[in-house]
Amino acid sequence: MMEKLQRFGGAMFTPVSLFAFAGISVAFTIIMKNPLIVGDIASEGTLWYSIWSVLEEGAWTIFNQMELLFLIGLSIGLAKKASGRAAMEALVIYLTFNYFVSMLLQQFGLTFGVDFSQEVGGDSGLKMIAGIKTLDTNILGAILVALIVVWLHDRYFEKKLPDWLGIFQGSAYIVILGFFVMIPFAVLTSWLWPIVQSGIASLQGFMATSGTFGVWIYIFLERLLIPTGLHHFVYVPFNFGPAIVEGGLQRVWAENMVVFAQSTEPLKTLFPEGGFALHGNSKVFAAPGIALAFYYTARKENRKKVAALLIPITLTAVLAGITEPLEFTFLFLAPVLFVVHALIAATMSTTMYALGVVGDFGGGALSMMSKNWIPLFNNHWDTYLIQFAVGLSFTLIYFLVFRFLINKFNLKTPGREAVDEEAKLYSKKDYKAKKASEKETNYVAIEGANQYTDQAQTFLKAFGGSENIASAANCATRLRVSVKDVEKVQADSAFQSGGAHGVVRNGTAFQVIVGLSVPQVREQFDLLRNHEEKGRD
Repeated sequence: MMEKLQRFGGAMFTPVSLFAFAGISVAFTIIMKNPLIVGDIASEGTLWYSIWSVLEEGAWTIFNQMELLFLIGLSIGLAKKASGRAAMEALVIYLTFNYFVSMLLQQFGLTFGVDFSQEVGGDSGLKMIAGIKTLDTNILGAILVALIVVWLHDRYFEKKLPDWLGIFQGSAYIVILGFFVMIPFAVLTSWLWPIVQSGIASLQGFMATSGTFGVWIYIFLERLLIPTGLHHFVYVPFNFGPAIVEGGLQRVWAENMVVFAQSTEPLKTLFPEGGFALHGNSKVFAAPGIALAFYYTARKENRKKVAALLIPITLTAVLAGITEPLEFTFLFLAPVLFVVHALIAATMSTTMYALGVVGDFGGGALSMMSKNWIPLFNNHWDTYLIQFAVGLSFTLIYFLVFRFLINKFNLKTPGREAVDEEAKLYSKKDYKAKKASEKETNYVAIEGANQYTDQAQTFLKAFGGSENIASAANCATRLRVSVKDVEKVQADSAFQSGGAHGVVRNGTAFQVIVGLSVPQVREQFDLLRNHEEKGRD
């Protein structure tokens, strides 16, 4: 079950990865339309305002079509075969589902407790999805349909029909099956989802009034679950779904940014729900403290190597909000520090919230700058002053706590070994140099091979070859692989020789910490698997 959940979490990242650019783009276009920032040239009716309005409309694409993105992304990420076909099937079946729901509500809306004559949005529970007026099932509806389609696809896509029915094989067969499956599913949705919407409204009220405790629990779980890959289940419903505010925190914040910027009311009064979007502070303010603790607890002769390791991954965490390279650097060497990290991160963000800091702080410094500090600084500079004061205080706390624990319990963080092999994360250059010295370069000259093929081949060999692979997937920074025989999998050093930051082992399920290039490595990994399998055939 854990393996399946991790695979699902990895597939969720496919659409989620698009939101960072979309959010920054929306924020930037809104900034360019704010007269408080760029002057009267941004007044409504000017050419400047019109141009940026056009760009803003395009920037909203990801948010406006969120359901379709999750539908297609999950289908691609979860289908075990012909994933492109699975995505097409999912789109057709999802549209069919929404057409069914739309007509059911037109004909029997009052029976289901829905007034279909209302305008979409607000508390109507209705939404326009791909031009269809239907129930607002948000991303959950898209996810459920995607799961159903993937199950049908993996089970029946290759089913052989009689020759005279051959035209209905493959994708056509899946769409036919999906058509009939969606009829009862649409009826159940029309009956049950209005009840769910009522429950969600109650949950929103509860979380919104839970205050600092709710924020602390949210941040703590979001950090703590990163090693399992299940943190997606925590932040996605809040940021992109209706768990705390209809439409998701990111969308609502962006839509109201100009109003918030022009108001002198405290941000916490204007948008109290924004306390659930403070988890990015642990990326900006925690990373420097952790890195400094590692540096000053390393042996003096190893500090240059440790600094070379820590500087780029710390900058990545602070600027881009990608913390996994830093966190996985110590997670496997000293896991207790990760628990401490989650505790301090939750306490830091909760302290900020208690002092009035709210907003869209889910990413790194670049994201925070475009979505918060620049557009709202004029009337809310004092809030951001508090944020920096608390954040930098916790940077010091991180440094002191981590340094104390590392020295007290002699934790083997990078640079603590006498002969420090762990302080180096092997790069592609190191890997090629190593292979060249051994005269064993195994680059596979096959169609589609590229600069990531060497690394993928190293991982494939370390897993025992393609015949030992049951399934493979990836998330933001990790290659997730399920094997048939654990005994055939080599030691972590075999993966590190190919540039891996670390390896998570959980029975037959493995996670290789690759970094931000993992989608390209995964593509080559699959290419090599297919090449080997064809060779055996």
